[in-house]
Formats: sequence, C-alpha cells, structure tokens
Amino acid sequence: MLPKITSKTRELRRANAYRALLRQEAKMGGQLFGAVPANHRREFFCLDEHTWVWHEEWKDVEGVTQALTTRYDIRPNGIVKSQGSNAYQMVEGDELRNFYLATLLYRDNLYAQAATA
Repeated sequence: MLPKITSKTRELRRANAYRALLRQEAKMGGQLFGAVPANHRREFFCLDEHTWVWHEEWKDVEGVTQALTTRYDIRPNGIVKSQGSNAYQMVEGDELRNFYLATLLYRDNLYAQAATA
C-alpha cells in the first residue's frame, strides 16, 4: 500500500523545492560578475518582489571566514540597503545604476537558463 500524502507532506516538498531553486538562483546570480575566486562564496538573488540579497564569504589573510550580506529593499520612494546591523541607507548614483543593471542581468540570465531547460 502506498503511503498517504498529507497536506503537511506537500508543504514540506514545496518548501524544499523552493529552497533548492533559491540556492540555484543565488549561485547563478553570484556568477554574473565573473568567476568566483577560490575559497569564496558569492550569491545574488531575488528573495521576493521587494527584496534582493547580495552575500559574499571569503577567507582573510589569517584564514578566518569573513562574510558580508547586503539587503536591498524596493520601496515606493526608492531603493534602500542594509549591511549587517547597519541602518538602512538610500541607494543612489553609481550604486543605484549598478544595482539596476545587475537585476537586468539576473533576469535575462534566469530567462536564458529557463529557455534551455
């Protein structure tokens, strides 16, 4: 007899599939700006319709793992970012332009991968 598939089982499967997809997109996004150096981890991804995340990890000269996470929130009055425990700051100028171009690259790369899948 087959096991009964409950709504809780479906929810767990859906959540696992979502996390796996998000990890794959984050890795792809981290490679948009060139090869990721050895002992480095770089991720860039769209968490939801209002939130983007840039995360980087690397080993410093003493071999200690360092990490920096930047969260970009899309708001009606502009884009703000937060790094670590720092307060939100408006994204402006070159950084705003670069962020916009990065999101376009991300979208185009995601669509290209979906078309070949």
